[in-house]
Parts: sequence; C-alpha cells; structure tokens
Amino acid sequence: MNKILFLLLIVANTITAQTASELFASANDLYKNEKFEQAVALYKKIESQGLVSSELYYNLGNSYYKLNKVGPSIYYYEKSLKLDALNEDVENNLVFARRLAVDSIEELPKTVFQKFNKNYLQKLSYNQWAIIIIVFSVLSSLLFLLFYFASNPSQKRFYFATSSLCFILLLISFLITYNQYSFSKNNKEAIVFAEKTEVRNAPTLNSEEIFTLHEGTKVLVLDMVDNWKKIKLADGKLGWIIADEVKLLSDF
Repeated sequence: MNKILFLLLIVANTITAQTASELFASANDLYKNEKFEQAVALYKKIESQGLVSSELYYNLGNSYYKLNKVGPSIYYYEKSLKLDALNEDVENNLVFARRLAVDSIEELPKTVFQKFNKNYLQKLSYNQWAIIIIVFSVLSSLLFLLFYFASNPSQKRFYFATSSLCFILLLISFLITYNQYSFSKNNKEAIVFAEKTEVRNAPTLNSEEIFTLHEGTKVLVLDMVDNWKKIKLADGKLGWIIADEVKLLSDF
C-alpha cells in the first residue's frame, strides 16, 4: 500500500511539473505576442502552485513593466533578485523600472562595512552562505584527516595549514550567515502598491499626515498594529501606512 501511495505521489508531482512547464511556455508565447495581461495571468497561476523561481519573477516583472504598472514590476524584480542576486538582467531592468517611480529617496550615508556588506556579502542569501559553511566544514574535515594520516612532515604541515584556513573561513562564513539571517528577519522589505498614499505619524486615520509616497517605493516594515504598518524609508523617515497599500517582499 505504501509503495502504491509513493508511486501516486511521484506521478502527481510529474504531472504538476509538466503542467507548470506548459503554462510557463504558453505565458512566454503570450509575452512575445505582446499579450501581457494574459501572460501575467498564467505566470501568476504558476506562482499560486508554489513553483516559484527567479526566472518566473523576472518574467512577471517584465510583463508588469510593459503594462506600465510600476509597483508590481519593481516588486517582482526585487523578488527575482532575492532568489538570484547575481542576475545582471534583473538588476538592469530594475534600474529602468525605478526610473518610473515618482519618489526619489536619497539613502543615508553608509559606513565602509555597510557598503561592503550591501555590495558584496548580500549578493548571496543566508541560505547560500549556509551552503558555503557546509563546503568549508567538509573541506576542513577532509584536510584534517589527511593531516592525521599523512606520514611525510611537509605534507602534514600543508594539510594542517589548509585545514586551519578552511576552519577559519568556516567561522567567518558562519558569522556572515548569521548576520544575513538576522538582517532578513529584522528588515522586512516591502514595495508600495498604492498609486498614492499618505503616511501618518500614528496608526489612525485622524492622525497627522507627515509625507506622501507613490507606487513602487521600497520601504522597511518595522511594526504592525491592526491594519497599519510602521515603515522606514532609506533616508530615515518613519511613519505609519495602511497595511494593504504595501506588499512584503518576503513572508519570512
């Protein structure tokens, strides 16, 4: 009975994968024929099945860009980069999409470490850094075993040195992974989807309006009260926005 259930699960997963592949191909054809709304519908259908990928989000971003929908296009380009931060095509298209956004927010000055972290370390997600930890742990273990069983003094010195180096890199990778995990957990990024929205100084409709945001602006979500989210802009401004008017980039 268990074998039959296992086989049925394999068949079901295969059918789902084939269906998703067919939907993706059909959506690509619709995009090529400039039927962008129909393409979005098929891409979203794949997304609803949980079969997401950097390429799927990239194509969704392109489709929304063609429809002049700034918020969704930036949102899906950002989602694509979260899965593949080194994709230059996505980065280039994101630059063009951001030019359509009304708000021009100047970032606060960053320290040397913050710049290095953003430009290099954050190019990999904490999951990718975790893989690097595994690689260094395996290498350091193998090299230590080679050191232990080697009989030649020069070989023992070489294996000990390289094993120690891998262990040091393992510790550094662990610290980076923890830092990226903490950053992802504590910095919930979101994109404004409302065409225009007022940000207030408290989570109530009768509170003071302190500034206005437009579709496509990227914010950090710091807190949530009822149907309001506390946000922070890249220039340090804080305020409260109606929760439905922004969309989180990650469900983390």
